[in-house]
Amino acid sequence: MSRPIRVLVADDERNLRELMVRELARRGHEVDGVADGVLALERMREAAYDVAVLDMKMPRKEGIEVLRELAEVPEPPQVIVMTGFQEVATAVEAMKLGAYDYLTKPTKIEELDIVIRKAAEKAQLLRENVALRAYAPGAEPFGGILTTNPRMREVLGVVERVAPTDSAVLILGESGTGKELVARAIHERSPRAARAFVPIHCGAVPREVFESELFGHEKGAFTGAVGTKPGLVELADGGTLFLDEIGEMEPDSQVKVLRALETGTFFRVGGTRPRRVDVRLVAATNRDLAEALRRGEFRQDLYYRINTITVALPPLRERREDVALLARHFVQANAAYGVRRLGAAALAALAAYDWPGNVRELMHVIERAVILAKADEIEPEDLPPEVRGAQPATAATPAAPAGGSLEAVERQHIVATLRQVGGHRGKAAALLAIDPKTLYRKILAYAITPEEYR
Repeated sequence: MSRPIRVLVADDERNLRELMVRELARRGHEVDGVADGVLALERMREAAYDVAVLDMKMPRKEGIEVLRELAEVPEPPQVIVMTGFQEVATAVEAMKLGAYDYLTKPTKIEELDIVIRKAAEKAQLLRENVALRAYAPGAEPFGGILTTNPRMREVLGVVERVAPTDSAVLILGESGTGKELVARAIHERSPRAARAFVPIHCGAVPREVFESELFGHEKGAFTGAVGTKPGLVELADGGTLFLDEIGEMEPDSQVKVLRALETGTFFRVGGTRPRRVDVRLVAATNRDLAEALRRGEFRQDLYYRINTITVALPPLRERREDVALLARHFVQANAAYGVRRLGAAALAALAAYDWPGNVRELMHVIERAVILAKADEIEPEDLPPEVRGAQPATAATPAAPAGGSLEAVERQHIVATLRQVGGHRGKAAALLAIDPKTLYRKILAYAITPEEYR
């Protein structure tokens, strides 16, 4: 890891705890120490640690109980347990609960340092794997959708309920909001998950070849048809067909798609033999289909066929609490270009921008910033001009510095984040991706009062 490993030491033996904190810090780690399991859990809920060193015998809450409750911590660390020679059975139970390793007391600092570094490497690999799977089609339930927004959580709840059925689903949302991710999530949670998920962008395929792409063609059906080619509908047999931007489909193609959906049969272009398929339909559009119906641009019967269940995705500007979460995720996903972290001022600028291109635009902005950043911390100057020039989304607070300075934007972002988490500084620091002590210093520097965020 390019940054120091963040370590939490929990041991009720004060001299031993202070020795471990001091010696591990000398080896380049960022180390905090606590005296019992209750304090350990509180620290891990407030700040992200790479590794936790837990003594099994502690007052108020023993190490084994801390391990059991770690499932409730958003980003739990890798755990190394410390036991006496008589507590090997407890250590085995700790390993079953997910501990990385255990060491018996007395432990040499050199040995503990080696195990901590190996545990931190595992933590880093796990984070990278999560990022990679988010981009691998169908590799994760919900396809890597990250959110804390109530409306998006409602969407995921609908996905959970509708996925096991064969009902058609229509996904509505602006371009870049993640419609295909939701479609993949529906497929992955359905009984059809073992079969193909086949997407086709109805607006990207030229009208002249759309029918051939969708239904396939026979050899000699038209000039250039030098062989037989199955269509995407056939490839989706037993699985899910995703018609993206279905509102862009031409009226004559709409008729053929409707017939195939209603009867489960179709003809290849130039073919005379009907072919039967069993597909689950998921469609998506960023258009107002009701208005398209009124203008005669979309068939009413097809609309009713695809509109059994409707899922509406909010634009990113209406789920601003997800901007920092998604931005940090994209920073990790682009770690191959360089290990970076987002500075508070850059996060403030990202939160203030309206994101007309939604999550897709944010993804590309972060990729650009990771590549172009001159230092490990991404600053506002590493962002595109339209992003760093955005005004804060929330109303200015009275104590904010005059003008559109970065300090004013950062102060406003801190106030908005504190308000979002009910004034909890630990949670606010986690969302801002800064140390709680840094947040405390900024609150004092900006003269932020509790009345502003409660």
